[in-house]
Amino acid sequence: MRAAIATLFSGYLFASGVASAEPALTIYNQDFAVVRDTVPLDIKTGVNQVRFAGTTAYVEPASVILRDPSSKQEFRVLEQNYRADPVSQELLLALNEGKTIEFEVTTQEAGQARRELVPGKIVRSGPPQPIIEVGGKLRFGLPGQPVFPALADDTILKPTLLWLIETERPAKFDAELSYVTGGLRWDADYNLVLPPQGNRLDLVGWVTMQNQSGKSFENARIKLMAGDVSKIQDVGGFRRQRNGGGGGGAGAPPVTEKTFDEYHLYTLERPTTLLNQETKQVEFVRAAGVQSAALYLYDGVKLEPSQWVPEGPRFEAEYGVQGNKKVAAMREFTNSAANHLGLPLPKGKVRFYRRNTDGQLEFTGENIIDHTPRDEIVRVFTGYAFDLVGERKQAEFKVNLPGPWPGAIDPATGLPVVSNPTTNIVSSPWVDESFEITLRNHKQERVEVRVVEHLYRGTNWQLTKKPDSWRKTDAHTIELKVQLKPDEQRTLSYTVHYSW
Repeated sequence: MRAAIATLFSGYLFASGVASAEPALTIYNQDFAVVRDTVPLDIKTGVNQVRFAGTTAYVEPASVILRDPSSKQEFRVLEQNYRADPVSQELLLALNEGKTIEFEVTTQEAGQARRELVPGKIVRSGPPQPIIEVGGKLRFGLPGQPVFPALADDTILKPTLLWLIETERPAKFDAELSYVTGGLRWDADYNLVLPPQGNRLDLVGWVTMQNQSGKSFENARIKLMAGDVSKIQDVGGFRRQRNGGGGGGAGAPPVTEKTFDEYHLYTLERPTTLLNQETKQVEFVRAAGVQSAALYLYDGVKLEPSQWVPEGPRFEAEYGVQGNKKVAAMREFTNSAANHLGLPLPKGKVRFYRRNTDGQLEFTGENIIDHTPRDEIVRVFTGYAFDLVGERKQAEFKVNLPGPWPGAIDPATGLPVVSNPTTNIVSSPWVDESFEITLRNHKQERVEVRVVEHLYRGTNWQLTKKPDSWRKTDAHTIELKVQLKPDEQRTLSYTVHYSW
């Protein structure tokens, strides 16, 4: 087949960057999006050169798909080129390096501005700065505003896709263009308001979309994908500078949700314009009368998990006895339809407010929640309780280190452990440790504090002195519930026996 080349503007058919249909976006909360746009094509038999300058600045070229959505027109993309070097002063200086151009210089004469064109040779375009020869002398920096020659036909004003498209018959149709791009993201934000007294809260959830892609989207159909999608980052070279539902009011909610594969897809029900460098917010959930509960947690040990070592320090009396006095304040609620919610909640920031007796809202804490399915509990740490105090101290420590263990030290005496030379009995080592935990409630109401204790010396343990209302939560942790009346102080204790 003899190739016929459709030529226009130095060999390229210019596809309009203005779509004949609404563009569509699926934005992921991982700094990327999938863009679906329309490219009007009028191609002739043979090979056509097509140029499209309507992409974002952070397109991932290898992700580009160009197709006929009706599947009626057969064509092949023989070659695709992506040009991302739009014209700029720096680029034009580099293209004209070694050449003489004119510079517009402004001077003041008799209090009036006078402009003149001065020729200058671009010796170096930069960096770190250009060197220009003017009147036989070199100067660092530009002598004035550069005046460049006319642009060449292949000059790129915007990021551009260039295609070689082959077809066996002419056709005029709207092709669908899809690609992955960086520069777009969305986040969820939740504002929760509590009354002056009580635990029933009102919840308003927003989706916040950010467009830093270099392209504006007019009247776009937008979907938001929530979930941990596996995606290699650095999309298109982009780095971000910088983890009864439904809408309120009558009519359709502004955002609807459905399950999609392993994730959840949220659809804005009306087209919206998302301009470049714009941050836009849309309400996606509103609920009133959500029952919540205050939760107080006392974790008195200051031992990081990285310090839970299997040997050595577990026989030292001072291992893990450093404590703190702060009681964590948390709030939790069930994300269920019975609790006026039941919408899968995407990951985002949760802000809590309580209305004061004078009617004003006061900020009481914020944190991040992960993706939360319906019927699961949302639990958020909001800070530390001012009027609750905890203390934790080691009451007793006993260790048995039988010999012969070369170099073993008895922590009670600081002396080397000596084996019994008569019986030469070697028994298993063990540790007995006792703690006392004191809690004080300076509030004017009754509270329940959950005390978390980490049994960090070993996994083979048993409680020889048991506190009331305790339960084992995992191989290293027990939890105790303590009820405290206003201005009450309570002390509880336990003893744990470790053996190896």
